[in-house]
Amino acid sequence: MDDLKISKKKPSFPIKTKLHEYLTEYNRNIKIPIFYDDLLRFQGSIVVYDKEDNDTLWIRVYYNEYERQEIELSLKKVYTILHSDGNENTLPFLSVDAIDYCTFGNSKPFRIKIRNILNDNYTYFYIKTADASRVYGLELEHMLSPYNLNFLVYKDTLIEEHIAGIPGDEFIKNHLPKCDKLEKSQIAKEFVKFNERCMIRLLGDMRSYNYVIVPTHDFDHVVYKIRAIDFDQQSYEGKFNVYRPQFFKENLKMVELVSETFQKLSIDQYKIEERSILVKRLKSFHGRIDELIDCMVEDVISNPENIDLLKGKIFDYTLDAEFMKCTSMGQILKKSLEFLTQNYENINPINFK
Repeated sequence: MDDLKISKKKPSFPIKTKLHEYLTEYNRNIKIPIFYDDLLRFQGSIVVYDKEDNDTLWIRVYYNEYERQEIELSLKKVYTILHSDGNENTLPFLSVDAIDYCTFGNSKPFRIKIRNILNDNYTYFYIKTADASRVYGLELEHMLSPYNLNFLVYKDTLIEEHIAGIPGDEFIKNHLPKCDKLEKSQIAKEFVKFNERCMIRLLGDMRSYNYVIVPTHDFDHVVYKIRAIDFDQQSYEGKFNVYRPQFFKENLKMVELVSETFQKLSIDQYKIEERSILVKRLKSFHGRIDELIDCMVEDVISNPENIDLLKGKIFDYTLDAEFMKCTSMGQILKKSLEFLTQNYENINPINFK
């Protein structure tokens, strides 16, 4: 297994006019009453620890009294815009219980905890700087994965809903050993499909802390699904293995589980199933995904060195000379999806080793 190195600091790419127009067309670009930079004016903070007193790398921030009231009102309004039609009649029943700031990673998000004071139900959403890479990643996840995503963009601010689940690293450490044979088989199958989906749509850096495991109780068993939660590394890196979760050392236990559970024939079959589903999703979102890819083709979301390295690696894999003509990450992804549609049953699978 490779010890993959991700770029220490991926630059943030601005959202250009064509992508803004796309987001407006599909109701993603909506005016909101607060910006990411407004939340940076906190007066102090305290460290947030988990139940075992480990540092979570989040800090809980606080503001002076005058700004706090204005900020909390704006955050409650954002919540109503994200989860309903912006109706402000519910504002008196909402409370901002916490504003946390993450000091780890590229995006440095704020996590907002909103509670309904009538019944104590609560939920989270995130406020980040609007990076074009992340927006492309969110939209591709919305259309090409089994899951719909809810997010908003306004100028240089991005609002994302919370994706619930057990963080992959925590699941691997504390939950996976307790799973029975049938559950482990199901989890292994989901990891194969997740790995294939990330590779095809060029979503990078799916280390165990960048995805969640979602358990759902069926009438006689538990169903496990895997969902990406971090989209910063959409079509940026040049190393092809960065887009394959199987090659990260943090996922070693999952890769071993796949190898121990399935023979190559079963692994290949699950990969073909995922490709077939992806082709169906591409056809379902045909017009919309074409518009998004057109934005990506003209956009700058990586550097020439990464583009040249990635198209060469994919050429080695596919032997399709059209990849060598690509001059942007958008063109590489467009060609990858076209190649998938034409050849999804005949692509040589990549082994779990």
